[in-house]
Amino acid sequence: MLDDSLKTQLKTYLTRLTMPIELVATLDNSDKSRELHGLLQDIVEQSDKITLKLDGHDARVPSFAINRAGSNIGVRFAGLPMGHEFTSLVLALLQVGGHPPKITSETIDQIKSLPGDYHFETYFSQSCQNCPDVVQALNLMSVINPRITHVAIDGALFQSEVDARKVMAVPTVLLNGAPFDQGRMSLEQILGKIDTGAAAREAAKIDDKSAFDVLIVGGGPAGAAAAVYAARKGIRTGVVAERFGGQVLDTMGIDNFISVPHTEGPKFAADLERHVRQYDVDIIDLQRAERLVPATEPGGLIEVKLASGASLHSRALILSTGARWRQMNVPGEDEYRNKGVAYCPHCDGPLFKGKRVAVIGGGNSGVEAAIDLAGVVAHVTLIEFDSQLRADAVLQRKLNSMPNVAIITSALSTEVHGNGEKVVGLSYKDRTNDTMHRLELDGIFVQIGLVPNTEWLKGTLALSPRGEIEIDAHGQTSLPGVFAAGDATTVPYKQIIIAAGDGAKAALSAFDYLIRLAPTA
Repeated sequence: MLDDSLKTQLKTYLTRLTMPIELVATLDNSDKSRELHGLLQDIVEQSDKITLKLDGHDARVPSFAINRAGSNIGVRFAGLPMGHEFTSLVLALLQVGGHPPKITSETIDQIKSLPGDYHFETYFSQSCQNCPDVVQALNLMSVINPRITHVAIDGALFQSEVDARKVMAVPTVLLNGAPFDQGRMSLEQILGKIDTGAAAREAAKIDDKSAFDVLIVGGGPAGAAAAVYAARKGIRTGVVAERFGGQVLDTMGIDNFISVPHTEGPKFAADLERHVRQYDVDIIDLQRAERLVPATEPGGLIEVKLASGASLHSRALILSTGARWRQMNVPGEDEYRNKGVAYCPHCDGPLFKGKRVAVIGGGNSGVEAAIDLAGVVAHVTLIEFDSQLRADAVLQRKLNSMPNVAIITSALSTEVHGNGEKVVGLSYKDRTNDTMHRLELDGIFVQIGLVPNTEWLKGTLALSPRGEIEIDAHGQTSLPGVFAAGDATTVPYKQIIIAAGDGAKAALSAFDYLIRLAPTA
């Protein structure tokens, strides 16, 4: 099952086991069971601390548990945790086997002290890059607190279960049989939803922080670069972000960041955070900025109010809030989000195996999504507003070579149709003759560009008609002491490398601003 290279890597990792573990498998005569059996045998061969039992009685077949011998500590996987989930499997083996997690003692105590019993189920797909964060967080919680259990389920393998539970996006998490949440979540976010007092405690800690020299709002490539450049100047630097990494976390492949031939979004985001943490930077994660209060006098403190009720203050501010997927803004889109309306083909595509879907958007993202989905679903209809596709020629040639793809241009999507539970169709208008048409569909993947995350800044500083923060060549906004960088600004070409460069520029400009202020008494 595993190639020699993976076996060698796994053997090295498993030397960190300090306690014996048991793999308990539930198998039948299917091909997938044979694959899983082969995988588990490969694992057992890499460590004398691991044994395999084939007497499992799980209702899901194939599946297996990873149990700490002689205890009630363990995690479960239904299906094969390969693809992006192979890392989750390795971490589960290590953590059940006694290897300490890389989290703070305060977080461990918080998990241990959670009241009640929690049975989590997570539906993932092997191609989902958002899923491992959720799977790994819940696995870790179940290792730390025996009253928490978790099973990670490959949705593509258990299609009938996915249909019955109306799972149409991954990761989808159920708690004690009821919907808990969907989408990427960190350990801290999960704890925040369970431990209702955590948010208030965190807000109080934030309010107690002294003022920064430079505060950066946003933790994507622009924010990370700004933090590194500011911290290297020896000034007090903070980063407040709703999620560190920003939209990079939702990016599948990155092939054009110079000196890095290929990487994936989540790994790139982790590398960004690792780099920032090498410096004396105060990272305040999982906090959304809601309001900017300008300084009342030159050189005075700028205030950023957060959704949690807390406030942060700084002598200079860098806004790097990034952008998000643009929506169609048609009836039915909000109602059926994650019920057939999706924005990540890599994550949710496997859930639509053998079904009919549409992709909205004929740029590179849309055409790449259609190509990706065509290998999984029964049929893809690509819908483009313009009279022709805007994607690169090489992508268009690839798309046109695929037999299960139809392309409709000069089409305006007008309504998402559903049956109360899931998407069943899409209406569009032919812009050449104003006739209306309806497609019968199971899913709609929206790929029509980005919207800057700047709504909270309206009326505070100058924004372009598209909502982008207006900046000059130095990254200066219309407010003294406030700078901006990245996809939220008027800078053309929304690229990771450009955002990172502009983040560095904004930090240098902020430092130049600070050193030219009149000394305080």
